[in-house]
Amino acid sequence: MENRGLTRYLSSSGRESRALVLSATYERPTNMRSTITFKMTLIASAFALFAAESGLARESVVQHTGNKAVVVSNDITEAEVIAAQSAWGEALVQISKDFEQGGIKKARATANAVLDAAYGYNLGAVLFKPTLTTVPNTFRTTKAGALSYFVGNDSKYPQDTGFALKGWRSVDVKNVAIYLDGDTAMSMGNVMMTDKSGKLTTVDKTWGYTKDDQGTLRIVLHHSSLPVPVQ
Repeated sequence: MENRGLTRYLSSSGRESRALVLSATYERPTNMRSTITFKMTLIASAFALFAAESGLARESVVQHTGNKAVVVSNDITEAEVIAAQSAWGEALVQISKDFEQGGIKKARATANAVLDAAYGYNLGAVLFKPTLTTVPNTFRTTKAGALSYFVGNDSKYPQDTGFALKGWRSVDVKNVAIYLDGDTAMSMGNVMMTDKSGKLTTVDKTWGYTKDDQGTLRIVLHHSSLPVPVQ
């Protein structure tokens, strides 16, 4: 409706051909954000066209004064994805060190805090497929399942030995691609972990992120697998 109304307005000002060009550029938005962006762009274009052709607005009569405004956005940036990956690697190393220094109790407390801070289990199920899980517990959509994978010691997951307890000392993340789309993001690449003996373990890893209501970036997808060896 806004599009047709704009056409009539411009036509009444003797700019029918320009209005038709604006109308012809309409593409149906795929979501609410693109709808708002399209409407604002179209309206701004109309007023700019009117001002330019009428000669009525050579200087701006609107000023922006006062303190710098706080900009609020839920869009995820590449820098935030990189920071989240770094935090994940640091947490893995910290859990290993806490296990060596304080035993399973300390390691479990750290892992629990990491899951609360970095993963989206507070939002619902997380699509977590760890590297070394088997049926019937291949997928860990609950926090309890994820915690068991990292530190073990849960009778409901007897095959878990605690992936985060393996003496990790450093983590290197090499992204192949990062996909950003508003308040969601995905990354794919290799994660290389080195333990205290110098042994290197490489996994193929995909992470998916979203932001919660407080603007905190959270992992909602975590898929990990071992690379297929070259034959």
